[in-house]
Formats: sequence, C-alpha cells, structure tokens
Amino acid sequence: MKHSTEQRCVACLARAASLVAVAIAVIAATPAWSAQSGGYPARPVRIIVPYTPGGASDAVARVLGQKLGETLGQQFVIDNRPGAAGSLGREIVAKATPDGYTLLVGDSPHTINVHVLKHVPYDPIRDFTPITLLATAPQAFVVHPGFPARTVKEFIAAAQGQPGKLNYGSGGAGSITFLTGELFKLAAHVDIVHIPYKSIGLASADVMAGQVQAAFPTAPGVVTHVRAGRLRALAVTGLKRSGALPDVPTFEESGVPGMNVANWFGAFGPARLPKDIVAKLHRSIVDAMHSADVRAKLTNLSLDISTTSPQEFHAHLVSELERWGKVVKAAGIKPE
Repeated sequence: MKHSTEQRCVACLARAASLVAVAIAVIAATPAWSAQSGGYPARPVRIIVPYTPGGASDAVARVLGQKLGETLGQQFVIDNRPGAAGSLGREIVAKATPDGYTLLVGDSPHTINVHVLKHVPYDPIRDFTPITLLATAPQAFVVHPGFPARTVKEFIAAAQGQPGKLNYGSGGAGSITFLTGELFKLAAHVDIVHIPYKSIGLASADVMAGQVQAAFPTAPGVVTHVRAGRLRALAVTGLKRSGALPDVPTFEESGVPGMNVANWFGAFGPARLPKDIVAKLHRSIVDAMHSADVRAKLTNLSLDISTTSPQEFHAHLVSELERWGKVVKAAGIKPE
C-alpha cells in the first residue's frame, strides 16, 4: 500500500519532533557549567581565602589573582572567609557549584583540621578538586632576643632542665604552627606547654613582648622581625636553609632530625570540577606562578614557588593527611 505525500510529510514531522525532544532532554540533563567551559571564564571568579587579610595565604591569592585577571581577561576577586581554623572558608568551596567560579587558596591546615577538630564539615580529599601546589615556606623557631638560649641545643637543655615551665605560642588548634611545636616536642624529647592564640601573629607579638618563650611561625611572617632584632630565630624547618634567613641553621643541622615541615599553599576547586576547566586553570596558574613578576613578588615574601600537576598535588594531600594523623596520634592530641 502506497503512502500519500501528505502521510509522508506527517511522518517526517513526527520524526523531527522526536529528535527535537531528545535534544532538549539531553541539554536539560547536561550540567550548566559544561556549556561555559569553552569560554571560561565568562564572568568574575571568586577565590576564597579561609583567613583574614594580611597572612601568607592571602598574599599568595592576591598576587596570583591579579596575574590571572591580566591573562584571562576576567576579575579574580579575593574573598576572605575566616573562622573555625579555616574550616568555614573551605566548607564554602566544598559546597560550591563546580563551575570554576569559586576557587580556594588553601594551606597545610587543609590536611590537619580533620585530625584536631571534632567537627569538620567536609572531606579534605573527596570534596575538592586539586589543581596545583603553588608555593611552600619553612617554619621558623623563634624566641625573644633576651632569652638565654642562642641555639636549639641550648633551648633543649633549658627545657629539659625545667619540664613544663617553658611554653610556646601557636595560631591555635588546626594550625601548622601548633603541630610544628608538637612535632618538636616529640623530636627533641622536651616538655613545653602549648598556648593557643587566635592567630600566629598574636603569638609572635607576645614572644617579642617576652610573655611567651617561643613560637613556630611560618618564616615569611617573621623575617622582618628577625632582621630587625625583635626576634631571634634558632632554626628553620626543612632540609635546606631558607633563602630569607640564610644564617639560620635547619633543625637537622642543629641535631634535631625529623623536622622536615613546610607550610604549603595550593589551588583547589570543588569536587567534580570539569576536566577542561581544571586543565585551563592548571595551565594558567602554573604560567602565572612562573612569570617573572609573580616570582619576584613571592620570592620577596620568602616563599618558594612549587607547582605540580593535579595528580601530584592529590598525592601530596594524601601524604600530608597521613603524616599529620600520625603526629597527632603520637602526641596524644585530642580533637577540640
């Protein structure tokens, strides 16, 4: 039986309508951000810094954000969200839409908080997309310039001669300045008392005032005070001396092995960030970090540029998470 021309046209229209319906369904099921990836970024990008302005993480984010704005043609806006040892800002990123418009510049407490805080509203590995490591900085062991000890060995002798009498200040639970102090206690076999502050800046100020005997701040934060004679640096962490404090020995040189600690800074997105956006961000961020002007600014802040692939950064995070878990357990630290 032959079909009329009218019947054939109706059949064609029906098939066309069916194809349109399928196309609409596919578009509806596709995440909105995939359509944006080709022209990313098409609007301003927010970089969350989980601390107040003025710290090392904030400095790294601002230098990087300015450079990315120049190269990618959109604003990269720094959004400081302090609170809960940095957990508040990290939670914002963990729960953000994975479209590349909310990023995080995080640091070592990203893999520490989960071990020392009772409630951390995110998984430091599962809830984030690692993009690249950015930079690292050693911790400095500082005392008041009037403190009798002029070397690590002399400090250890003083601490062992009066257990529980000397103290050190930190930026509080979850900070690397706290766990560096606890690692030192384990490595040097000394009993010194931890005094938590709201920030390592406040702790360092009390060391300068003679109210606290010692602290373990990130080196960039105290270089100017050491050079001005307001603090005395006894040692730095890591396997090599800091370019910012070349006359200060490492803990290894001072007879205390096992203090290979560095505060690191890295770029993250939320989990499930599309691969093409990750690739574009990674390429742009690595190029920015190794540009002459960014390198000069961060080197001046005593930071060492240290970029990685996303896979290498992921492996670093897993390693750090395991490492600090062991330190917390060995030190007998209870989550607060």
